[in-house]
Amino acid sequence: MINMAKRENISMSVIRRLPRYYRFLNHLKNKGINRISSKELSAKMGFTASQIRQDLNCFGGFGQQGYGYIVEQLCDEIGNILGVSNGYKCILIGAGNLGQAIASHLSFEAQGFHLTGIFDNDPKKIGTNLNGLVIRDTAELESFCKETQPVMAVLCIPRAAVERLSDQLYAMGIRNFWNFSHYDIAMKYHDAIVENVHLNDSLMTLCYRISDQNSQKP
Repeated sequence: MINMAKRENISMSVIRRLPRYYRFLNHLKNKGINRISSKELSAKMGFTASQIRQDLNCFGGFGQQGYGYIVEQLCDEIGNILGVSNGYKCILIGAGNLGQAIASHLSFEAQGFHLTGIFDNDPKKIGTNLNGLVIRDTAELESFCKETQPVMAVLCIPRAAVERLSDQLYAMGIRNFWNFSHYDIAMKYHDAIVENVHLNDSLMTLCYRISDQNSQKP
């Protein structure tokens, strides 16, 4: 494995490709495929073989020339790099349609996290059960965080509410956010680690690609 000094020099574009490698290698492992070359990975994933080798070489030598990669071993190595077994405690704020979908259908444990609490300010939702967890009043946030010490918060709340809540969470020591609002937390808190998820941006990107393809048709 590489040392941390070298890891700091790895670009985010490489980091963002790792989950795709991990997901695809898991699929191959479940199909019983034991070995694969970078050329075969290239044909299946749409990256060039050179790009795959360069990406993986950022983290050490995993394959052998003329032999390829051992699928299970490479999958485990990438999983270790991503930290999928760390089980970081996290909370989810906002049990509306989006929050409910995330809590119900996303496997936090498989992605490196452990969802410990769900919060909302809607009296109709507070006290109800969502995927094995009781939805708590946001008024309980401070006492809950003091007791359980989560390190990450999933924010599924309107933009207008994010600034106040992110201030509160930051003051409690939470520095990591999976943010589904359009408020940029990192602009205010430069030491926070934030993954902003803009579903509208993704949909508009798809719209552009469809429009671009249609414009090139005779």
